[in-house]
Amino acid sequence: MFWKKKSQEEIQATVFQALSRNVDYNSETILGIPASYLDDKVFNQDASFIKDAPFISSLIQNPNHIGCHTLGKSESFFEGTHEIERDLIQICAVDILKGEPDEQDGYVASGGTEANIQAIWIYRNYFMNEYEAEQSEICILCSEDSHYSMDKAANLLTLSVFKTTVDSELRVLNAEDVRMTIQKARDAGKKYFIVISNMMTTMFGSIDLVQTYTDVLVAMNCQFKLHIDGAYGGFYYPFTDDSSLLTFENPHITSFTLDAHKMAQAPYGTGIFLIRKGYMHHVNTKEASYVEGEDYTLIGSRSGANAIAVWMILVKNGPFGWQEKVFILQKRTAWMCKQFKEMSIAFYRHPFSNIITIKAPFVPIDIATKFGLVPDNHKAPNWYKIVIMDHVTIEKLSLLIEALKAN
Repeated sequence: MFWKKKSQEEIQATVFQALSRNVDYNSETILGIPASYLDDKVFNQDASFIKDAPFISSLIQNPNHIGCHTLGKSESFFEGTHEIERDLIQICAVDILKGEPDEQDGYVASGGTEANIQAIWIYRNYFMNEYEAEQSEICILCSEDSHYSMDKAANLLTLSVFKTTVDSELRVLNAEDVRMTIQKARDAGKKYFIVISNMMTTMFGSIDLVQTYTDVLVAMNCQFKLHIDGAYGGFYYPFTDDSSLLTFENPHITSFTLDAHKMAQAPYGTGIFLIRKGYMHHVNTKEASYVEGEDYTLIGSRSGANAIAVWMILVKNGPFGWQEKVFILQKRTAWMCKQFKEMSIAFYRHPFSNIITIKAPFVPIDIATKFGLVPDNHKAPNWYKIVIMDHVTIEKLSLLIEALKAN
């Protein structure tokens, strides 16, 4: 609906037109904002290649995307590039995660950690505002495979976190253990649950069966809000599993995290936060009265160039180009798994994922170091993971196979 493949000429025209609608510090008498272009003694806007480089031009012109632009009024100085960010949010929420047009809010965060904290912050305040909940009655519920940002959020927002176990081999949730974890939280006085379900975990690429959470939560008559951490899988899993329940079509799900600086290969600092409309106001910082439209985000000021980069990547590929990209990575991952099976090497791989996690006893430490395999714990590794990215070709994977065979 919003995601259309564009030529390089169309991309350049769109970005430069958006930049032209932003403030021009050279020709306009703008005296009141603490902003300017990047220092022109170092970053020369007159360099010949700049006119054909929309992302570099965006970096140099330095648009500030403070606030949440899907809510209406934002800083008018940067309205041109705000429009590109709004288009990006629609692509992610509607075309990737099957939401209805204009029914989601969102913004480009600094990464998945911030986006996860944003969600938990919103739901903490939601329960306090809508249910008059005491902060001590609210908790985070997630799995032991969840990202460390849940612990960081618990620390920052003064919340307890309760973690349910997963099967050590299959990396799946167990309904009875979810029930016991919820009961443990209730016994500790918790009444309101901020639930995090994983769309491809950082270490294993595993996907939580979200209905394992929701079936138990509903059966136990729990008050909960459900956030999907798709920091790794948001730009991958929706293209491998057509029957996924991890979309805005699922009425239990309220928000998502995606990270463009992983599988989308955008510059670091490009997490994406998406949430159904009607929730962002719970974190409005009204004290930001000098900001046009005020501020609803954790980060405040942020680079518009990052939003532009993600938009450029998605529209350059288009939806069918993206499907092809993921298809190729799936084939490479399947090829590598076949080699491991033939060598009787123990590993875990979710069938819709491009992460392969090998049991540590099958990988000598010198080989793990040489090939940059990432351990689950640097002090005492139990697993090492391989992530099949664009640059991880079969030729490179073959070198690891040869090294393991020679060991």
